[in-house]
Amino acid sequence: MTSPSRREQASRAFERVKTEPGLARNTIVLIALIVIAAVVGGIILANQRFVAPWDDRQIFYAAFEATPGISPGNGQEVRLAGVNIGDIVDAKLDDNGQALLKLSVERGHHIYENARLVLRPKSPLNEMYITIDAGGPPAKEIGPDYVFQKSSTVRPVQVDEVLNHLDDNAQRALTSLLAESDVALTNAKTQLPAGLDATRVVGNNLKPVSEELAKRKETIRTLITALGQVSAALGGDDKRVSTLAAALQTTLRSLASHDPQLDQSLAALPGLIKNLHRSTDAVQDLSDQLDPTLRNLQRASDEFPDALERLKHTSDRIDDVVDAAGPFIDELRPVVEDLRPFARDLNDALPELHAATRELDPLTNALVPYLPDLAAFTIQTRSVMGNDDANGSYARGFLKGTPRTAPAIFGPNNGVKPVPVPLLDQGTTGLQKLVPTGPGGQPPIPQDGSKPDKKNGGNPPGGDQGNPQRVLPPTGGNTQPPAEHKDSKPGVGGLLPLGGN
Repeated sequence: MTSPSRREQASRAFERVKTEPGLARNTIVLIALIVIAAVVGGIILANQRFVAPWDDRQIFYAAFEATPGISPGNGQEVRLAGVNIGDIVDAKLDDNGQALLKLSVERGHHIYENARLVLRPKSPLNEMYITIDAGGPPAKEIGPDYVFQKSSTVRPVQVDEVLNHLDDNAQRALTSLLAESDVALTNAKTQLPAGLDATRVVGNNLKPVSEELAKRKETIRTLITALGQVSAALGGDDKRVSTLAAALQTTLRSLASHDPQLDQSLAALPGLIKNLHRSTDAVQDLSDQLDPTLRNLQRASDEFPDALERLKHTSDRIDDVVDAAGPFIDELRPVVEDLRPFARDLNDALPELHAATRELDPLTNALVPYLPDLAAFTIQTRSVMGNDDANGSYARGFLKGTPRTAPAIFGPNNGVKPVPVPLLDQGTTGLQKLVPTGPGGQPPIPQDGSKPDKKNGGNPPGGDQGNPQRVLPPTGGNTQPPAEHKDSKPGVGGLLPLGGN
């Protein structure tokens, strides 16, 4: 015989419920109650931030120095950037006696090993939560069951911890203040603002005093510590202390025996200080003078690399020039060897050439006034003899005729008086009057072939007596003759007058 199936069993149970008086009603009520309980339980668990055991959560730990107000499993939050991402699920002590909190957060949040966790209260009732600064690279992301040490966490400071730093009198005064506060705050609405303003002014005025007191307290603490160290060192080395005292006594005795010398040294200090002041002022002046020099050196140093670069470029070009001039120098060497005899002969001829050039100076000075006329004559001659003008080239012919070449129609020389003999042929022109004496102090030889005039004793016509070298009249009233060249003969002038009298 086979056992009935589940469907048959359910059918029989349903038939029994229908046939049993009142059983169907009780069954319906029970099912309704179960549904209501499930709905209410779901709502409660949802508001209590219930975490199902099958949820995939990230678990890690954080060690705190103290965890006041922690109640694990009661929905105390873990926040990241102000958003709730998990809960505090457990609290215990680690091996070092520190509070170790177990935190459960949602997956997908990147928390690094350099993160920082802060335990904070939500309200004055010490309802705590933990806020996380996630950190970032180059630190690594935390793994499962990672433990943040106490150096990465911050605990809250409780009010009783602040009050415990007060002495007994301050605690009693604070207790009396709190006890009388209800009476004092009866008219707080009208009187408290002014009182608070006055308190703020007094607090601001007392701030420097409190700062100085804090500095004094720190100084006294440092002094007490130093005195303790000194006393401990002295107490542990009596022999050294006695030696130090004996050395101090010897030093004081030596100073007492040298009072006059010490007085003299102290008396010399003011003068030394004055000398130091003067030296300092001199050094300051020197530094003021050195500043422009240093700035110029700095500017020069800034330009020096460019100058070196240009010098390098120039040296490279000089190298190229030297390389290119090598063949030329090789070709020039035989020519120089051939010119050496000529140069020696030329050196031998230079003294005579120098004496001859001296005689050319008066001629050049005499020709200077005629240069404009000579230039005009050259220009006019070029214009007359040229074969072109501003309009272009043309053919030109010249026909030369004189009264002597024409037929004698109007008598001898066609009535034209003969031109007198040129003054040039007589040797009496203004130019010849300016010509100095010839070689050896002799008068100039006329161009007409006649003998020179010796009545003036070798002085040129129109020349100055005793100064045969002067061609132009002296200026400024200076009638002294120019200085003669050191290697010239007496009575022979130079090409140009030398300076000095």
